[in-house]
Amino acid sequence: MRVTEIFAFVAFPYLCLAFFAVGHAYRYVTDRFAWNAHSSEFIEKKNLMWGSYLFHLGILGTLAGHAGGLLIPQRLFDLVGINGEAHTALAYFSGMGVGLMTWIGALLLLWRRLTNRRVRRMTTAADWVVIVSLVVVSGLGTFNVFFGHFYVLDTIAPWIRGIVTLQPDPRLMAAVPWGYKIHILAALLLLAFSPFSRLVHIWSAPIFYLFRRPLVFRRQVVA
Repeated sequence: MRVTEIFAFVAFPYLCLAFFAVGHAYRYVTDRFAWNAHSSEFIEKKNLMWGSYLFHLGILGTLAGHAGGLLIPQRLFDLVGINGEAHTALAYFSGMGVGLMTWIGALLLLWRRLTNRRVRRMTTAADWVVIVSLVVVSGLGTFNVFFGHFYVLDTIAPWIRGIVTLQPDPRLMAAVPWGYKIHILAALLLLAFSPFSRLVHIWSAPIFYLFRRPLVFRRQVVA
């Protein structure tokens, strides 16, 4: 096995994860007041709506599908009657939907920043890196779903689980098509860059608002 493959599928993932973890911790300690999405909604809202909705719904579905489909071993799916063929079909059809939503949403967000002068003027270099990377990563993933048709359950899936369990086997990635490899490496690179961008707002989702006590407003009539 070549040194480049060992670096790409053993060292590089852990390097990106280290940047992800340490970078977020450092950013939170040193730049807490800039820990937000830097939303441009106040500048322009009309064209933001569809791109934002499609992208966020699509990316949430994509993350859930990747976590459930790749991190859970196939033997557990077999226990509930979902064999590898059914698992793959489920992943393809659901991936087509959420993948297209993510990619189209990212394209709309990129187009908005390119065509709206006020939004473009407030866009930083880091913002351009993020939005272009999201278009590329989601586009590659969607392309692989529609045209790749590669069986990932005994190659990419166990490799990813090996990364999580600190036992990565780069040999599993030898037969994986380059479209899949580039998608994975680009996603890892975006993960490493995220602490230095507006993507930090993924940790600020208002989940606790769903469980907080209701606010009571009382009207006071002034005589």
